[in-house]
Amino acid sequence: MNRPLLLLMGVVLMAQFAAPAEIPAWNPPTLWYQQPATCWMDALPVGNGRLGAMVFGGVDAEHLALNESTVWSGEAETPKDLGTREHLAEIRTALFEGRYAEAQVLCRKYMLHKKGNYCTHLPLGELLLRFPETSGDIHGYRRELDLDAANASVQYTADGVRYERSVLCSSVDQVLVIRLVASTLGALSFEAAINAGENPSEISAPEPESLAVTGHAYETRQSDGKCGVRFCARLKLVADGGRVSAANNALTVAGANAATIFVAINTDFLSGDPEALCREQIAAASRKPFEQLLAAHIADHQRLFRRVSLDLGPSILDALPTNQRLERVRAGGDDPELIETFFQYVRYLLIASSRENSPLPANLQGIWNDSLACGMGWTCDFHLDINTQQNYWPAEVCNLSECHTPLLNFIESLRAPGRITARETYGCPGWVCHAVTNAWRYTDLGWGVTWGANTTAGVWLASHLWEHYQFTGDRAFLAERAYPALKEAAEFFLAYLVEHPEYHYLVTGPAPSPENWFIAPDGSRASESMGPTCDTVLVRELFSQCIEANRLLGVDTEFAATLEAARAKLPPLKIGKHGQLQEWLEDFEDGIPHHRHMVHLIALYPFDQITPQRTPELAQAARVAVERRISQPNWEDVEWSRANLINFYARLGDGALAHDSVLALLRKMTDNNLLTFSAAGIGGAKDNIFVIDGNLAGAAGIAEMLLQSHGGEIRLLPALPPAWPDGQVKGLRARGGYEVDIAWRGGQLTESTIRATRDGVCRIRSATAFHLRSEGAEPTVPSSAADIPVKPGDMLHVSGI
Repeated sequence: MNRPLLLLMGVVLMAQFAAPAEIPAWNPPTLWYQQPATCWMDALPVGNGRLGAMVFGGVDAEHLALNESTVWSGEAETPKDLGTREHLAEIRTALFEGRYAEAQVLCRKYMLHKKGNYCTHLPLGELLLRFPETSGDIHGYRRELDLDAANASVQYTADGVRYERSVLCSSVDQVLVIRLVASTLGALSFEAAINAGENPSEISAPEPESLAVTGHAYETRQSDGKCGVRFCARLKLVADGGRVSAANNALTVAGANAATIFVAINTDFLSGDPEALCREQIAAASRKPFEQLLAAHIADHQRLFRRVSLDLGPSILDALPTNQRLERVRAGGDDPELIETFFQYVRYLLIASSRENSPLPANLQGIWNDSLACGMGWTCDFHLDINTQQNYWPAEVCNLSECHTPLLNFIESLRAPGRITARETYGCPGWVCHAVTNAWRYTDLGWGVTWGANTTAGVWLASHLWEHYQFTGDRAFLAERAYPALKEAAEFFLAYLVEHPEYHYLVTGPAPSPENWFIAPDGSRASESMGPTCDTVLVRELFSQCIEANRLLGVDTEFAATLEAARAKLPPLKIGKHGQLQEWLEDFEDGIPHHRHMVHLIALYPFDQITPQRTPELAQAARVAVERRISQPNWEDVEWSRANLINFYARLGDGALAHDSVLALLRKMTDNNLLTFSAAGIGGAKDNIFVIDGNLAGAAGIAEMLLQSHGGEIRLLPALPPAWPDGQVKGLRARGGYEVDIAWRGGQLTESTIRATRDGVCRIRSATAFHLRSEGAEPTVPSSAADIPVKPGDMLHVSGI
């Protein structure tokens, strides 16, 4: 990452920018800067859940890197039959008998596919605006992203003229809009061009004020260069005054007062005619005044964004731009208000990359493809061994339940191909999906030794259906969508599980603990075993969700009884010889002690099979497992694993260490635009590569420090760090259908308001005593725990003592 931007023509060097007479106040929630972006990881993202852009904010040239979520190469394909079903018992026998080296050979032969036309998400191209050269210094430059208005803007004065640009990506109108204004009449002149980057394409000027790019998402890094979606990007330029002319596949504006550029991008991913859809969208949007487009866009965004506010105390750094504040944190400082901004920025990113009408969920890069991830062996796709799940950890707790919708839809769409994989690969009913998938709903075995046979990845993903129900209480969703998908997944595992000949547990396998290795008894390094801990956690979670759904819905009682009997035979969580939570059924030594993956700790978070309150010995073992891993001198400390630590320590009630990991995420894995990155040297990367999971899982961890609601209890300030002595948060969501506000002072709870949206018993827990009062009732006696029956609309008031 941070590679030079070669395509940005005439970028003004930092030295040209004169310091403004008055540094504008930093007004959260806003990211702002005093210079244009010089690389992709300086640019600012806008998006509408499908269409997106990275805005660079140049003076001699503006550069917008364009993206659309359905621009994918590849195609749906049926992998070759490997003979897995016929050789499964042979591999299992070898593992049960301790012949791990032999089993590894068999797994490579019968359980690894070749990659084929797997595909990747691709960047679309660029919109370039070139402006006349300035003769003097640039004054009063400010580049910002207003998170509350979802608007990226640039302001500066050149040659006595004040120029302003605004960029928004409207979900209402499904277009990208760029508004350019000059303070002096007739002072706005520029050239506009659009291209499709490395995608094979053709550019045309179909109308005097329009440009169009049509092409295909073909590439040869992840597919054969012959398959992918057809796309169209169309631009229309409307000038206020002046002249507009077209030549050499570019539009030129001369002497205008203002101008508005409309960009529409569509593909044939969902069938249909992308060219016609682009024309329709631009025609409809361009009939509206910019002020009307802006107002509708802001109202639509704020409907979601303004549900939650966070205040971690006053700051003395308000006058510093975002990059300078981040530098202070990198140098060892702390900045609670920057953490506030990071948290709200992540909510902004989820809104911008995943809306109710999004055709696909957020991928490894959300919707903002930097052209680097798609060239890696791991591609820009959906990783189901943690990363896609992390993308949606903040959706419910951060009060953006609607933004969960694309993932929930996607999970259901995996069932049909997953049935074929279950039947053809394993000879089992139900559906299954392995560690990676894509826009074409790939569900089969992968091609990587340490993750290809991860049969529980789809189960982990499907747990989001249950999570959505837990937060919303939507009984129709549970009955019609969540339970059918979960039941069918459970049917697969009832058939797939096998009894361990020595322990008599029901176990999965052959299976990895993604993406790790262990040392086998013969001293060899191996990845596949029977019954790795993560599989046991996920199968237990799946069976428990189905059992509880049956209790709520009153259906399939015989099936529920079958699941209960099978669940009782699953292996228990075990503590190993080092006092650690075992990653495998056997107490193996780590093959890579410094590995970034700690998937067995999903028992602690996001699930609650381990808690300090109910299972203190296992909680301590989880802590030991974390500390053994991160104490290694060459621990692979990457954005998503560091975000995991925030959540792990929050669940362990250790606010200080959770806060340390928040700071580490900002210091080591966050760039100037506050996007997180996977560091060079990890996973084969030569550069820092933007990956959004660190952002999204990191914000989920910040919420988890302030509010937890697993296990049927609401815990107020369960992991409040000493670094946040005073503050308040409003609008977080809790399981059971609650919305929660919390305020604290001197590290102690002062008040909380809990609003109920469904019938139930609200169980409130706090580390300190509190009074509880419901509407029309007297306060309760002081206690650190209270159980209060509620109905929709009830409001509970908690007062600290």
